[in-house]
Amino acid sequence: MSQPSRRQLFLDALAGKPVPRSPVAPLAVHFCARVAGISLNRYTSDPVALADAVICYYDRFRPDAVVISADTWVSAEAMGARVGPLAEDQPWGGLGGPRVCSPADVRALPPPDPERQGRCPLMLEATRRVAAQIGGETAVIACFDQFPFSLAAAMMGLTELMLAIDEAPALVDALMERCLAQALAYGRALAGAGADVLTGGDSPAGLIGPRRYREQVLPFEQRLIAELRATTRKPVSLHICGDAHAIVADMARSGADMLEIDHRTDLADACRVAGADTAIWGNLDPVAMLSQGDPADVAAAAQQALTAAVGKRRFILGSGCTLPVETPFANVDALIVAPQLSWCTPP
Repeated sequence: MSQPSRRQLFLDALAGKPVPRSPVAPLAVHFCARVAGISLNRYTSDPVALADAVICYYDRFRPDAVVISADTWVSAEAMGARVGPLAEDQPWGGLGGPRVCSPADVRALPPPDPERQGRCPLMLEATRRVAAQIGGETAVIACFDQFPFSLAAAMMGLTELMLAIDEAPALVDALMERCLAQALAYGRALAGAGADVLTGGDSPAGLIGPRRYREQVLPFEQRLIAELRATTRKPVSLHICGDAHAIVADMARSGADMLEIDHRTDLADACRVAGADTAIWGNLDPVAMLSQGDPADVAAAAQQALTAAVGKRRFILGSGCTLPVETPFANVDALIVAPQLSWCTPP
């Protein structure tokens, strides 16, 4: 019997089907620019350069999935935030003050139009190029940037959003409704451009505590994921950085097909708490291990992760967050081959 393609292996594991080994997919974003030898400014502003860099990364390392992402400001820019290059060797970021300070600011936000606004068209073009050239070989994961709470933090400022949760809850809800519409439109467009899987981050949600997460954030995550899954028929992944042990069960209630787990969250516990129907993607330390360790360290850590995930059919081995640009190639090689060297088939 022939072996499945890398793409099919990834999608089968995500769906909970039997697989010959664990898929492996480091969260490689700006690392791709280094592999291709281009600046981060060019990577985040040129769709051809971004797509070519992702393809170059795939050709060099052969992961089971690649990620299409520029930075965490694509959606905020599309909604009118002032965004631009911070330096030639840095991705784009927010410039100036908050875009939203009042209900009038929320009402003035433009309706979502990912085919025309900001760098969304750039990301759609990059997704189409990657899907056309390597989409038959590896899974293409496209990042719709941010879930509503995280996007609201970019539009309002994190400190201001935290204060407004108590002082101006109606403003927060109105802004998050607009952020929900933006994420939904952008995610649908990325699916139409050829993405196999959609992903987004909601890391600021990990800072507000379990009760506020359940009350303020989770309902918007649930609505967005349900709408994306219903309208695109694509799996949806949720990424929250940091120690998320207190909210992993709630994250699983979001309806996400996959949770991206940081190295500060215990992997075995996350696999258990998330349940059989939710995939886990993670979770090697991207800095202390993948960037600063050596190949032997990485191989040992990868084996520990595979052992921790034994019994979890829906598991993808990867980094707990994005690979630092300076990550040694040999360490990425060690992570990629780890499941092929030692794989315990889940019962």
